[in-house]
Amino acid sequence: MITGFDLDGFVTRTLAEDLGEGGDVTSAATIPADARFTATMNCREEIVVAGIEIAATFFRRLDPEVTLTCEVADGVRAPAGAVLMRIEGGAAKMLTAERSALNTLQHLSGIATLTRRYVDAIQGTGAILLDTRKTIPGLRVLEKYAARMGGAQNHRMRLDDGLLIKDNHVAVNGSVEAAVARARAYGSKLPVQVEVDRIEQIEPALAAGADRLLLDNMPPPVLREAVALVAGRVPLEASGGVRLDTIRAIAETGVTYVSVGRITQSAPAVDIGLDFSLS
Repeated sequence: MITGFDLDGFVTRTLAEDLGEGGDVTSAATIPADARFTATMNCREEIVVAGIEIAATFFRRLDPEVTLTCEVADGVRAPAGAVLMRIEGGAAKMLTAERSALNTLQHLSGIATLTRRYVDAIQGTGAILLDTRKTIPGLRVLEKYAARMGGAQNHRMRLDDGLLIKDNHVAVNGSVEAAVARARAYGSKLPVQVEVDRIEQIEPALAAGADRLLLDNMPPPVLREAVALVAGRVPLEASGGVRLDTIRAIAETGVTYVSVGRITQSAPAVDIGLDFSLS
């Protein structure tokens, strides 16, 4: 379903974390083994859905006989009150799976929802929203999937996906051009991107063979100057402290990409509930 994601392993680890050694002792103590629940999963605010089939897998894992219908697909914008999923199955097993399913869906949909707000904010500018590696360790594949469902493009998934020379790499080498030249001499076939934070670094970086520039923490007037100077020779990415209230002005400068760490690093979980009734 998601390239590079081990769904079976994720569900196994997540349930093991929640169940511990003794399992769901509350449900075992209070719910008759033959009791059945019917449930609807609803969003209590407008959201962009991400992770609906992953959430469904938790219920199917604990109750293979469950009857379950996903009413929406990932990437869909669902209005407040929309039914996301309908479920009928063993009551105790549904209650045991509930928190793992909701936690996953709320978190991923939160990322997708915030991402869509950023995408909407730059609509019509021609700029493309990128995510970053600012993700929770162990959840990067899922979080970047959620950002994709919100309309962003994924940037580097791992450190071996591209050569990205940042300020600390430059500091060790003494200059932007020296760092780029050394990266070129390394012999990798990957494109070389370099971070610059001053206009005067641009021409040396290009002369040394940079394939792409990351314009770090430059205000819009400086970004426009950089765009004019580069004049389409390489793609330009604006980055650093980008917020929802500033991204449009940044995108309107003519940069190719705007990268935003907040969409994965700081997205709040959305409000999704599961309402049960006896079958």
